[in-house]
Amino acid sequence: MNSMHTLIVVLQVLSALAIIGLVLLQHGKGADMGASFGSGASGSLFGATGSSNFLSKMTALAAVIFFSATLGLAFVSNAPATVGGGVMENVPVSDVPGAAPAAPASSSVPGEKPAAPVGNDRSNEVPK
Repeated sequence: MNSMHTLIVVLQVLSALAIIGLVLLQHGKGADMGASFGSGASGSLFGATGSSNFLSKMTALAAVIFFSATLGLAFVSNAPATVGGGVMENVPVSDVPGAAPAAPASSSVPGEKPAAPVGNDRSNEVPK
């Protein structure tokens, strides 16, 4: 599944770069980008319809690929996680170094008093 994710990300980046390039090549107000390739060359370079139709169709195709890749990434990312065999998977917290030790179980023997607190425990004092 990881290779699928990588493939979709590469496809998305390439389509994004294609969109950027195609948008920058499109003509501005009153200027035809095909004219920059030489006078009258736009008809032979992009076909009989000129550069605007070709570039807009290619931009639309790159946009469809980009949005499809985005949906594909959302689908692949929401898939349930698989067991990866990592070092710390399925290890109880008590076995992890540096984790807080588990609290001792309380004694449920009838008639036994709980152990007295050790140290300076002042939780029973009345505040002044």
